[in-house]
Amino acid sequence: MRHLSTAARLTVTAVVTAVLAACGGAVEPAAAPPPPAPTGAPEPEPPSETPAPPDAPEVDACALVTKAEAETLAGTPLEDPVPVRDTCTYTGPVSGPLAQVEVFVGDGAKKILDVDRNLDHEFETLTGIGDEAYLEEGAVFVSVSGTWVAVRLVRLDDPAGYAPRLTDVARTVAGRL
Repeated sequence: MRHLSTAARLTVTAVVTAVLAACGGAVEPAAAPPPPAPTGAPEPEPPSETPAPPDAPEVDACALVTKAEAETLAGTPLEDPVPVRDTCTYTGPVSGPLAQVEVFVGDGAKKILDVDRNLDHEFETLTGIGDEAYLEEGAVFVSVSGTWVAVRLVRLDDPAGYAPRLTDVARTVAGRL
């Protein structure tokens, strides 16, 4: 190695070290990490075989507002309901007129109310309906025993004309919860 330059010596040293490490030479294997220190908290129980019962009974959104009731609310014939999770949607026929009734149950219904409040929509408090009930242009919100329901109506007419029908739907929904 006397005849090699400093750069060449470093290269040879690096290559020899790499070969020795690859062959299990002078390189020590990494030690296993220490086990986690006990925190004093009890070990969580494994999940049970059967799911825990829900806090509130599941509510069928399409049973809260029937097709006939949705048609009365919209003032026009509607297609059969389309249920998706905690919602139910009735749409007008493709031949018209434009109409849609949407029923939301649970957290989604409450979220719609909260968003509309944050957007400074105007609400009328409906007394004597459920634990809480509110009417806004084109929608009604009802709460009974912590379960929220929102019913929204989409029409191209003046929404004020549908307020009495929305109030009637709110009473019906509250009676079914």
